[in-house]
Amino acid sequence: MTKDSKLLSLILRHAPEKAGLTLGDGGWVRVDDLLAGLKKMNRGFGRERLQTIVDSNEKKRFTLSDDGARIRAAQGHSVKIKSDLKPVAPPSLLYHGTATRFIDAIKPTGLKSMKRQHVHLSSDIETATKVGQRHGKPVILNIMSGEMAKQGHLFYCADNGVWLTDAVPTEFIQWEHI
Repeated sequence: MTKDSKLLSLILRHAPEKAGLTLGDGGWVRVDDLLAGLKKMNRGFGRERLQTIVDSNEKKRFTLSDDGARIRAAQGHSVKIKSDLKPVAPPSLLYHGTATRFIDAIKPTGLKSMKRQHVHLSSDIETATKVGQRHGKPVILNIMSGEMAKQGHLFYCADNGVWLTDAVPTEFIQWEHI
């Protein structure tokens, strides 16, 4: 199941062309097109398995449309898509998990989206810690998202609860615990 989930992440977030797909607005593709593309890659499976992958994915990375006809990655795209998420007011504080080795690069310029379309933020420290651990010794940055929003920065909440913004300038990052 993990291999299939990783394959879906690759196709729906980073390389849709591998399955002969182009992501539409919001990153959506037709399920039938995805399944046909997977079959051409000799990695095919059916709708039932796809539903199981969507339902069991711990990070809720995938979203099926209400009618089950389309699927998308909730966030994390490195390929350019036209987002269909609407800006929403964030909580006053969000968190960003990273590794200690990245702090020196973050301090002068703040958080940038790098290879992704957005900076990813968490609403709780536990999730941010898990994210930071993937890259080394974790560090949690407190992001003054409420203040950012007051100053005109836009925030979006992905289908899976991950908060997204274009960048986090350094003045909105609380550094004292590093």
